Amino acid sequence: MHATNDWCQWGDEGTVCVSAGEAKNIPPYPGPNKMRDCYCTVNLDQEEVFRTKTLEKSLCPFYGEDFYCEIPRSFRHLSFYIFDRDVFRRDSSIGKVAVKKEDLQKYHGKDHWFPLQPVCADSEVQGKVHLELRLSEVITDSGGVCHKLATRVLECQDLPIVNNQCDPYAAVSLLGPSRSEAKKTKVKRKNNNPQFDEVFFFEVTKPLSYTKRQFDVEEDDVDKLALKVDLWNASNLKFGDEFLGEVRVPLKVLGQSGVHDAWYFLQPRDNGNKSVKADELGSLRLNIVYTEDHVFPTEHYNPLRDLLLQSAHLEPVSASAAHILGEVCREKQEAAVPLVRLFLHYGKIVPFLSAIAHAEISRTQDPNTIFRGNSLTSKCIDETMKLAGMHYLRVTLKPIIDEICTDHKPCEIDPVKLKESENLDTNRVSLNGFRCPPVPIIFKHISCFANFKESYMAAFYDYFNEQKYADAVKNVSGYHVQLFKAIFVFMIKRAQGRNRFGLKNFKKRWFRLTNHEFTYHKTKGEGALCSIPIENILAVERLEEESFKMKNMFQVIQPERALYIQANNCVEARDWIDILTKVSQCNRKRLSTYHPSAFLNGHWLCCKLSADTAPGCTPCTGGLPANIQLDVDGDRETERIYSLYSTYMAKLVKMQEACGSKSVYDGPEQEEYSTFVIDDPQETYKTLRLVISAVQTLEQQHMQYKRDKFRKTKYGSQEHPIGDQSFQCYIRQQSESSTYSI
Repeated sequence: MHATNDWCQWGDEGTVCVSAGEAKNIPPYPGPNKMRDCYCTVNLDQEEVFRTKTLEKSLCPFYGEDFYCEIPRSFRHLSFYIFDRDVFRRDSSIGKVAVKKEDLQKYHGKDHWFPLQPVCADSEVQGKVHLELRLSEVITDSGGVCHKLATRVLECQDLPIVNNQCDPYAAVSLLGPSRSEAKKTKVKRKNNNPQFDEVFFFEVTKPLSYTKRQFDVEEDDVDKLALKVDLWNASNLKFGDEFLGEVRVPLKVLGQSGVHDAWYFLQPRDNGNKSVKADELGSLRLNIVYTEDHVFPTEHYNPLRDLLLQSAHLEPVSASAAHILGEVCREKQEAAVPLVRLFLHYGKIVPFLSAIAHAEISRTQDPNTIFRGNSLTSKCIDETMKLAGMHYLRVTLKPIIDEICTDHKPCEIDPVKLKESENLDTNRVSLNGFRCPPVPIIFKHISCFANFKESYMAAFYDYFNEQKYADAVKNVSGYHVQLFKAIFVFMIKRAQGRNRFGLKNFKKRWFRLTNHEFTYHKTKGEGALCSIPIENILAVERLEEESFKMKNMFQVIQPERALYIQANNCVEARDWIDILTKVSQCNRKRLSTYHPSAFLNGHWLCCKLSADTAPGCTPCTGGLPANIQLDVDGDRETERIYSLYSTYMAKLVKMQEACGSKSVYDGPEQEEYSTFVIDDPQETYKTLRLVISAVQTLEQQHMQYKRDKFRKTKYGSQEHPIGDQSFQCYIRQQSESSTYSI
């Protein structure tokens, strides 16, 4: 678990790691075959960003899949949907779990069973709307006076895409006694960020004589009136238009000025949050780790980062800042994740792992427990293998596993699991026949230790214990494999320079990437319609949404033109930018600048230059080297380590006390200090003092940032619309502890 400052929950981007464990008690299919084929999706609001495999013929599917991503946009709910796959018609939703952003910390880092709730169109909302209300006194033709409400619906943002379309319009009405007026905007086709800018007038009071200027209803009755704005998706389906969300604005917000201008989050209908009995739709086990950080400029982290990076070379390593973090954290894993990413970023992961591994080996009495316990070393090695080894395993072992599955060769050597028709010796020969790849270089600096608790693995231990394999492990200098065999993904493309309008602008295509070329195809398996050699890719960058009023766009820039592509969601767009950048990063003619917007109507939208060959106006962001160490944000990882230190400050102080006790008292160790590994009390105390000082300095900087941002932030702004519950929670906290006001 990473600690998160409360005030950060409404400010900065974060990361989410989800373990989708299993579902249970899914209601049976209403037919002779009661079983279902279920999969689970992870959604940011209504946008799907991950999908598990489909588990067939089960009402208690076990997924056991992990999903990690950096969240590239703001969101209100992290949602999980269980679907029943149907090959003949649209997959049907069984139920969902929707966790509000401000509630994520309640479940942080813990396995939790969530009851599935029904999926109702009235509750599936996302996005925000900008409204302007103005109450005016109007003199009628007969000389009477009435009060009219002018309502301007300016724009919406981040509306959901329903069935691959978003054709929104707004319906505006005034709620109150005997009031049922409703007026509609024009439909904005294929646009989930529509600009309406339409004004509607509503009569609030009936006309009176010019001399008698007063409401014909009591002021209290006026305060009961409310403006209602519904957003709809104009559907061509026979089922009618689809509800996108609503806003209700009480007229009392107009106050004395009679003017109100604000952004609002769309809300579900009153009947859109129906709950069901516990376990009526089943339940889903999840483990959610969500973090959100404000990252300062890099110079703010120099003292703490320098302390951490010295860890690999400090003697003893148990006195280092990194090792101390592992000692004070409740779970070693929460320390291992940012530490490994930080050391990878700065190219120091091998000496760090080597130092803590040798320290653990020297303390271990039983060789059978080496790297098997809940130690910082074992968790750091696990995390390193996830980052540096996962791709290696996929490209090296997957073909072997596929071959085993394709040839149906029996390779089971566990006597308990052996089938009656199988022979143990034959299976061993089959397993030995597959050629496995060399191990990565990361273990070159760690002595070879192998321990098999399973007796049936002893023969393979003897096989790999031959000197030639030990030498190969120690002397391996790296490995070379094909980066990609083929990746097919369905996306939408458009070439630069085509006319902006017309059906032929954007086409749905299958994209295929290998380490030699990037191609797209009309259908999967057909010949390529276009092939872009990897060496011709000059840059891969995001494309500003304003270019085509489309989200999740990026551009593949070539010598003669750019290819504009829309990914299926924000996470997929970021992943494609990353992977295309990596595969083309060694190209000699890579650009240093690019145009973040498209060339349309005779000029670049970003810099207004009229020449389509004009040099880029913005520095490229994708010049990452091929090794893994720079694919991580070092400042963000240092910020997360700071958050951990801050969370466990009481333990840091307790560890200081333990160092003092060990230095002056040589008798039996006090029980409250026995959990800490302290080999050198004086050196450890020195490091602790420096760590606490660096953490306290960062804490002061965060508090000042919080106060400054609080003063400048307006509730109802585009960044924090009315209905932003996480921001409302923050306001309440600040009003209790601060004299500042918005």
